[in-house]
Amino acid sequence: MFINSISAEEIEKMELAAFPGKIFVIDSLGLSFRRAVNYLKRQKIIGFDTESRPCFTPSQPHYGVSLLQLSGADKAFLFRIKKTGMRRSLCNLLSDTGIIKVGAAVNDDLRGLQRYAPFKPHSFVDLQKIVCDYGIKDKSVKKMSAIILGFRISKSQQLSNWEADSLSGSQQLYAATDAWVCREMYRNLLASEKHPLAPEKIINSNPAVEL
Repeated sequence: MFINSISAEEIEKMELAAFPGKIFVIDSLGLSFRRAVNYLKRQKIIGFDTESRPCFTPSQPHYGVSLLQLSGADKAFLFRIKKTGMRRSLCNLLSDTGIIKVGAAVNDDLRGLQRYAPFKPHSFVDLQKIVCDYGIKDKSVKKMSAIILGFRISKSQQLSNWEADSLSGSQQLYAATDAWVCREMYRNLLASEKHPLAPEKIINSNPAVEL
């Protein structure tokens, strides 16, 4: 049984964790791109997330999705969408009914990807919509992962430049972790007993934009 909520102070006392596998940055079409898609097509559950270059002033344009992160248990792939585009094989992967894709607030991410190419997403799980079935009120990825997995993840790279010429090692690890941790949370929830929140707590539970 999970706790309903956790404080920032409690999270800071936890061990820091990150994606433990191999990270592949996909910034062009070719063999690496095809191998990435083929690996992901063989997975039953993959973690899903996107990143966009942040806007710090109202005069800045909205940059759109810069990065698509998809993770299995031991490999994470970071697709630099503005360089590769949303190829048909990638769209087909996100439309595949036999592969569960797990993320948080996935609708916004999907709308951003659909601006590149039309596709119909299938078999997506939004953690923010299911954690209340397990008695969890908090909705940020950082807090959900602390409650469900018992460790802390770093959000220090969230507002970095995702359209830089090359992604730093810290950016790569952050991006891979965000996708992977969603997969791990879902797997842990599947193995746990449900204890739904009371209706009044669900109403007051707000998936706020906390980091």
